[in-house]
Amino acid sequence: MANLRANKIVGIGSTDAGVTFDGPISLNTQGYMYFSTGNTTERGGAKGFFVGGQDTSNANTKIVDFITIETMGNAVKFGDLTTATRMTGATASNTRLLSAGGFASSSTDTIEFFTIATQSNATDFGNLQSARYGVGCLSNNTRGILAAGNPYTNTIDFVTIATTGDASDFGDLLNFNPSFPATCSSSTRGIITGGEGPAPYPYFDNIEFVTIASTGNGTDFGNLLAANFGLGGSSSPTRGVFGGGATPGSTNVIQFITIATTGNATDFGDLTLVRSYVAGCSSHTRGVFGGGNTPSNVNNIDFVTITTTGNASDFGDLIEGRESLRASSNSHGGVE
Repeated sequence: MANLRANKIVGIGSTDAGVTFDGPISLNTQGYMYFSTGNTTERGGAKGFFVGGQDTSNANTKIVDFITIETMGNAVKFGDLTTATRMTGATASNTRLLSAGGFASSSTDTIEFFTIATQSNATDFGNLQSARYGVGCLSNNTRGILAAGNPYTNTIDFVTIATTGDASDFGDLLNFNPSFPATCSSSTRGIITGGEGPAPYPYFDNIEFVTIASTGNGTDFGNLLAANFGLGGSSSPTRGVFGGGATPGSTNVIQFITIATTGNATDFGDLTLVRSYVAGCSSHTRGVFGGGNTPSNVNNIDFVTITTTGNASDFGDLIEGRESLRASSNSHGGVE
């Protein structure tokens, strides 16, 4: 007879989270029993978060809403930023969501965090090396990378997500200094692309990559299909997918890259709406694009299956229409 050992067994109706299995599990039984793979600390499925932005009256908002990425449906309120902010940066680990920089009444250097397991408001984390908005953020499950922004800079910062404290210098982007670039990542490599530069305000088609666990400058990866500002990024562990933006007119184009290689982006399909200032996030299998400007601010959320190509499908709606928001998830390509 098999032996089952647990620290605690609780009755029906308890709020206890249960036993967490972090390592390999083996079971010897006369029947058949299959455990799902992965880390059971990620209870409730992959969650995507949409942070800040400008609402339909073009006022900055504090709102953070969330979805369960592998289902479909409308977003639900998660909490609030400390201050109504647009063009903040957002990234996450399995357990924490970070918001970095942004524009409130002026540029800010504030970094805040949310504990993903608890619907609540933001808590102070630390500060960027300099105040700026339009920061491009990405991560693995340990380190957050906070790149570029306005005032236009090629600076890359980093933080350790599980701790609190000010950002440290990581390096610099190689060939461009964008505001509001799109980002995505695998567990080892971060991608930064697109965005707007200083006067005469060109849009960029540059794609660069960094190795997240190290420090150093960006390396050339390739180019987008066209120079683009305000596109959203998402990723599986192997493929980065970018949707929407302005080229300079708003577009519904979705394009993709293979993260482990270098090379130019390839056409993937189309969003359901032409829009810019869109936010992207993902699970390991599904990319999600929310909000944006058409030129009115919209609440639409689209999704794609990252491993395939094809047009996006309707997912649901944000709590309110907004643009210049950012998004991340607790199960994107850089979080294993």
